[in-house]
Amino acid sequence: MRHVLSAAGLGAEEEAAYRLLVRTTEVEPDALAEELGVTAEVARRALGSLLAKGLARAVPGDPGRFTAVAPDVALAARLHRRQAEVDRARQAMEQLTGEYLAHARRREAAQLIEVITSRTALREQLRLLQDGARHEVLSLCRAGHVAMTSQENTEEFAALRRGVGYRVIYEGALLEEPGMLVNLAEGIALGEQARALPALPVRMIIADGGLGVLPLIQHTDGLTQLTAALIRPSSLLDALKALFESLWERATPVSLTNPGSPLDADHLYLLSLLVAGVPDKSIATQLKISHRTVQRRIAYLMERAGAQTRMQLAWHAARENWL
Repeated sequence: MRHVLSAAGLGAEEEAAYRLLVRTTEVEPDALAEELGVTAEVARRALGSLLAKGLARAVPGDPGRFTAVAPDVALAARLHRRQAEVDRARQAMEQLTGEYLAHARRREAAQLIEVITSRTALREQLRLLQDGARHEVLSLCRAGHVAMTSQENTEEFAALRRGVGYRVIYEGALLEEPGMLVNLAEGIALGEQARALPALPVRMIIADGGLGVLPLIQHTDGLTQLTAALIRPSSLLDALKALFESLWERATPVSLTNPGSPLDADHLYLLSLLVAGVPDKSIATQLKISHRTVQRRIAYLMERAGAQTRMQLAWHAARENWL
């Protein structure tokens, strides 16, 4: 059986014993040992621990038999205390990190930038950065992955589900890579704010405005060693954040919904991709719809906008805030 009550401070033997007590009205130590398939000594040790932790009690009038204390009474308080301990530890960690960085800056400016020289280390750092994010992640995604593909970046979806905001700018060529449009739509549905530009100068990711990762070599081949920088709070990180905001203002929104738009999700997503420059064939192939369906939806959009050309359609969409 999976050990899931460790967060409440229970070991595997204690959890097994407690689960058995919950399922039975009352039990003797020897019967407990037999049911668990352990020695009498192990059963008595587990039972003694449960008694000490307030998870079990002796049956009134029969001190040789024992029963469980209700889980919502016994476990809730323990879990609450554990959560409070975790919160205090997190606060202490953040304080210590601040002190460490402050002293590191005074000791050596080089501490502000840590060089990463392998794909494995870069991939792990990207995952840790997103797992630790609490507010917002900014990302510039270029075509041709360096450490992992967008589909492999499951940490983003996990962060979105726990309420972390994501603003991501995609390079146009990346949206043509197999599987990207479905992956992008899933991220947008979970809350990602996505935009696109024909080209991006760099690829990077910044978490909570305080920690960034920037590959220093944008394209690698079999002979070129990957090199990236982990950047802590500094003027360089401020410059990278300013770069992101500048690009964000120029980028085209990629959307599934827009309260001010008369279009449904399918037509809005298609229009977003068209304005972003994704070819019809790539849209049809990735979304697994026929090219004729794509053409029919485009014709509907142009008729709705009263447009004769796609340029007029894009102009009308911008003027009417369809995106």
